[in-house]
Amino acid sequence: MIMRFVIYAFSIFLIMGPISSLIIWSFAEKWYWPHTLPQEWGMKYWARVLEGKMAESLSLSFGIALLVTFVCILLCVPLSYLIARYRIPAKSLLLLIFLLPQAFPQLPVFTNAMEIMYRWDLVGTLTGVTLIHLVGALVFSVWTMVSVFQSISVSLEEAAINLGSSRVRTFFTITLPIALPGIIASSLLVFLYSLDEFTGSLLIGSPFITTMPVYMYNSAMGYEMQTASVTGLLLMIPGIILLLLMQRFMKSEYMAAFGRG
Repeated sequence: MIMRFVIYAFSIFLIMGPISSLIIWSFAEKWYWPHTLPQEWGMKYWARVLEGKMAESLSLSFGIALLVTFVCILLCVPLSYLIARYRIPAKSLLLLIFLLPQAFPQLPVFTNAMEIMYRWDLVGTLTGVTLIHLVGALVFSVWTMVSVFQSISVSLEEAAINLGSSRVRTFFTITLPIALPGIIASSLLVFLYSLDEFTGSLLIGSPFITTMPVYMYNSAMGYEMQTASVTGLLLMIPGIILLLLMQRFMKSEYMAAFGRG
C-alpha cells in the first residue's frame, strides 16, 4: 500500500512538476533570484500573448492540422482498407516504407526534404509546411487504420455480399460505420502530431509560416520565459482534450492488431 502511494506520488510529481512551473511563470511579472516565488503576479503576459501574433500562429496551426488530418483521411482510409483486406505483394515492405521517416532522426530527414522543396519553391509556403507534416502524419494514420480494418471480421462483409450488396455499398454501409471510432482516433492522433510538429515547421516554414511550436521556440530564444510558458499552456490544452477523446474512441482490439499481417 505504501509502495503504491509512493509510486503514485512520484508519477504525479513527474507530470505536474513541469506543468506547475509553466503555470507559475505564466503569471510571474517580476521574479528574480533568490526569491522562491515571483515578487509580482499578474496577467500582463497573457494579455500580451493573446493580443499579439500568438492568435495568428494558433489559428494557423489549427488550420494546418485540420488540413493535414483531412488529407490523411482521404488518402489513408482507402489505402489502409486495401492493405488490410487484400493480398498485396510485399505488404510488409509497403508498411515498412511508411515507417522510414520515423526510423531516422527528424533533423537530417527534414533537412534533406528542405533541399528538395527549395527546388520546387515550396520553402516558406503553406503548401510546403503541409507536405512536411504529411511525411510524419501518414505513418500514424496508415498503421492505425490498417489495424482498425484488420480488427473487423471479414464474415460481415461476405454476408452482405452474399445477400446481393456490392462491395462499394458494403464498405460504406457496414465496414465504414464499424471502423468510424478507429478512424476518429487515428484522425485525432494525426491532428495532435501536426499541431505539435516543430522541426519541419521551423525548417520549411520559416520565416513566413510561424506555427505555435515555432512561436514558442522564438519566445524562449528571446529569454521571454513568461511568453513561452503562456504559449506552452495554450498549446497543451487542445492536446489534453483530444487525448481524452482519443482514449474514448480507441478500442483495445485496434491496438492489439498493430503489426498483424
